[in-house]
Amino acid sequence: VGKQLSEENLQELKRASEFGKLYQRALEYALMRPHSTKEMRDYLKRKTLNKKVRVKDRKTGEYKTVEKQGVDKSLVEPVMERLCERGYVDDERFAQIWLENRNQKKGSSIKKLKQELQSKGISDDIIERCLVESPRDERAELRKMIERKSKRYPDEQKLIQYLLRQGFNYSDILDELSAASSSE
Repeated sequence: VGKQLSEENLQELKRASEFGKLYQRALEYALMRPHSTKEMRDYLKRKTLNKKVRVKDRKTGEYKTVEKQGVDKSLVEPVMERLCERGYVDDERFAQIWLENRNQKKGSSIKKLKQELQSKGISDDIIERCLVESPRDERAELRKMIERKSKRYPDEQKLIQYLLRQGFNYSDILDELSAASSSE
């Protein structure tokens, strides 16, 4: 209070404020669900873009379009560093949670899981390490899918085509279908 601030001090305070706001937004995003480094970096980069937004004038009640300034691009890396340093963004943990979640919810082939994780920006060595540590069984996943989808695809050829699109091996599909039909 009562201090005279130089232009340099004012810019420093403005930058610190923008950093705090961007970090807070990134933290909220990180706490919604786990995110990969690539997802978080993409989210932060979107925050640096200028956007056109509609705002309502309080006096007249009319809407007008205004360009909202994005945050400084140089803040993305410091925010990413802090998120990684504090453990909010961790690719290995993200991959483990992703595999565990896919294992519980629905059957997925290893091939499909690899593609999903690669699209999330996870490196191949992390994917391989997590798949080795995972208790996943490709055959069990295939049986789960056959059990769930056989009602929807009464024609065996269509079921086979669906399972192939999901990334399962053709010979494994035939083996499991013959085992399922013999047990009925």
